[in-house]
Amino acid sequence: MTELHQLKCEACHSGAPKVTENEKIALLATLPDWQAIEVDGVEQLERLYTFKNFKLAWAFTDKVAALAEEECHHPEITLEWGKVKVRWWSHAAKGLHKNDFICAAKTDQLLSSE
Repeated sequence: MTELHQLKCEACHSGAPKVTENEKIALLATLPDWQAIEVDGVEQLERLYTFKNFKLAWAFTDKVAALAEEECHHPEITLEWGKVKVRWWSHAAKGLHKNDFICAAKTDQLLSSE
């Protein structure tokens, strides 16, 4: 079975299908540090990463931004001293699409490559 981090995002369009509740539960089980949250009625994936200092957090933020450009899928990234919060969701789908889980897994891979 192909790991999520090995997959590529597919082009999303307006009205793209969101993951089903069962798909969401199964995909979240592979991403134990991520949680599904709702912001302004839109479901999103969120994880908080912690670092020893601002410089390490900043470097990680740069890696997430490069990943986003490579996948053509862009998260909300919040950088502060020793912390980076990442939120993935699909604007076109107005919620969670498989792309969000793929990018969450790829984000975790960035951390393990440090």
